[in-house]
Amino acid sequence: MPYDKNLDVESFKETKEFEGTRITVGIFSYNDGPKKLQVTRENRDQSEEWRFAKLGRMTKPEAKEIIPIMLKAVEGM
Repeated sequence: MPYDKNLDVESFKETKEFEGTRITVGIFSYNDGPKKLQVTRENRDQSEEWRFAKLGRMTKPEAKEIIPIMLKAVEGM
């Protein structure tokens, strides 16, 4: 069965912007399954559009801002 966006329910979402990048923390449940934490990064390209990028690593300032958001999200799970 292919992925169906209509079955992906978002129950929490918070985004924090940094210089040229933004990180989003979300809680999703697919097809009434368990709630899962998702952390994504988007970078601003030369045309000022946001483009998905592999999160991989965070700087210390990013982590200091994102970890409290992650804890807040987990409370809602």
